[in-house]
Amino acid sequence: MEKAAVSLERIDLNYDEEADVLYLSFGKPREAKDSVEVEDGVIYRIADNEIVGITITDFKARTLEKYGSPS
Repeated sequence: MEKAAVSLERIDLNYDEEADVLYLSFGKPREAKDSVEVEDGVIYRIADNEIVGITITDFKARTLEKYGSPS
């Protein structure tokens, strides 16, 4: 993957509990023109050579696997 910029001026997080998917959006909302799966279930959404968001599938399962359940 070639280099892409990311704007950290604004970060929006949305979690779909039913689908267990976390959506991160950077900068002002805009539609991605391309996407790249950088590892299994982690997808960079790209527009005009800039990462406009990241989608993480199986988010809760990944978090529990890595950090365990909260006490």
